[in-house]
Formats: sequence, structure tokens, C-alpha cells
Amino acid sequence: MLAIYVLFWAFSVFLVLPWGVRTTREAGGDYIAGQAESAPHEFRLGRLALRVTIVATALFALFVANYEFGWVTPKMLDLFDREAVYNRG
Repeated sequence: MLAIYVLFWAFSVFLVLPWGVRTTREAGGDYIAGQAESAPHEFRLGRLALRVTIVATALFALFVANYEFGWVTPKMLDLFDREAVYNRG
């Protein structure tokens, strides 16, 4: 379960990374020579890690609840009815 949680955490980084990002122009700061206009003004690793942990924990909780209660099963997602194909012979 820990390995699956780590995968959820790593995926959540990409979901959370763009939240609340402000460029130097939006923040009213001065550009540094060679800085891209789209670069974030400040990068706060602690805040990012906290947000990612919250999102990953919520998604992982839904994953575990689905595993326990069977809300969505692989058979529900089988759009091509593979079981019928294998049973034909």
C-alpha cells in the first residue's frame, strides 16, 4: 500500500504544481537577466509538499474505499466484453 501511495503522491505533484503560481510580472517584481517571463516568482517547496500530500491522501483514500467496497470494478470498465470473447472458444 505504501508503494501505491507513493505513486499517488508523485502523480499529485503534477496536478498541484500549477495551483497558485504567479509570474514575476503578476507579483510586481523585477526580472533577473536570463529569467523566462513564465517562470514562477517564488517557489515554496513546503507549501507545495503540503498541498500534494493533502491531494494524494484524498485520492488514495478514494482508491482504498473503492477497493474495499467495489464501487468500480474491472468488469464494469470492460468495454469490449473480453470474457465473452474468451468463452466462445
